Amino acid sequence: MKHAGPQTLHALQPLLEQVRGFKGLTEKKPGIFYRGSAAFLHFHEDPAGLFADVKITGKDFQRFAVNTTTEQSKLLAAVRLVLIQNK
Repeated sequence: MKHAGPQTLHALQPLLEQVRGFKGLTEKKPGIFYRGSAAFLHFHEDPAGLFADVKITGKDFQRFAVNTTTEQSKLLAAVRLVLIQNK
């Protein structure tokens, strides 16, 4: 599964704008977000669809499908919860 390319990131612009609105995240490269010095969230494209990997707990990433607005809402809720819990 490869990291999301420019066309995919362009298609995800509304979602990316919402992620950019979260305090505590830095977008070091387009679509790749850090929390402090650690990678926190990035996107992948695959024949099966679009996905986001997020560090919900510990060092491991959890994968979220982001193909529909419902899936994107679930991702945003999970990110919001992590950021609130770990202020």
